[in-house]
Amino acid sequence: MKKKQKINYSKAHAKYLKRLKKDKFIVIFWQIFLFLAFVGLWELLSSTGAIDPFFFSSPSRIVSTIGELARTGNLWIHIWTSLYETLLGFLIASALGFIIAVILWWSEKLRKILEPYLIILNSLPKIALGPMIILWVGSGTKATIVMCVLICIIITTISMLNAFISCDKDKILLMRSMHANKFQILYKLVLPNALPEFFSVLKINVGMSWVGTIMGEYLSSRAGLGYLINYGSQMLQLDIVMTSIVLLCILAAGMYLCVSPLEKRHNKQIT
Repeated sequence: MKKKQKINYSKAHAKYLKRLKKDKFIVIFWQIFLFLAFVGLWELLSSTGAIDPFFFSSPSRIVSTIGELARTGNLWIHIWTSLYETLLGFLIASALGFIIAVILWWSEKLRKILEPYLIILNSLPKIALGPMIILWVGSGTKATIVMCVLICIIITTISMLNAFISCDKDKILLMRSMHANKFQILYKLVLPNALPEFFSVLKINVGMSWVGTIMGEYLSSRAGLGYLINYGSQMLQLDIVMTSIVLLCILAAGMYLCVSPLEKRHNKQIT
């Protein structure tokens, strides 16, 4: 096996790398500290009666509720239902929005025709379409996925279209002068230029897809975290509501941590 060669950095560069590691450690430390401090303060205020645990719950009651849901077997059903709907809606909306943006970039005339409608659709409250969605595709998982897609797809399309259009016009003219066709310009110049925006859109869609899923499950669902939140609020079991919100935050953070390394890997390749 080949031994890894040790890179000899200059003193200034080694000092810079050391400072980067130190800054990263400080950021992670404070992130963990603030989280633990928030949880500890929440538990303290709840146990001392400074805040009413009936309305605000507490970390210990949330852990107890998670354990109870796990024992009955309902926890994994609700988590998997929401996660499946969110992931599917996220992937469909991101892919379709990207494709639509490419089509609109390709045809300037079509873009000018449809762009006002995209702005109007983006401003439309998607929850207003809820009853229509149920009539179109039925209740349950299908309605939730459609709601998730509707919330994410317009944002994806508009953001990616703006990224495509903002590509340097001089570079496009240079490629045309070298007899590059439109596909070559798209593949070699426009798409690489838009990659940072695409990763930003993916991170935005992580949050928006969960919003769409919870909204869809509010409308018509018999399982999922949105259903649990709705059920808990109707039955005044706010521990279930807070537990569902905490689980929602954990799952959303997990999705974000899956998307974020893609952007970091791309940035490393550039540098």
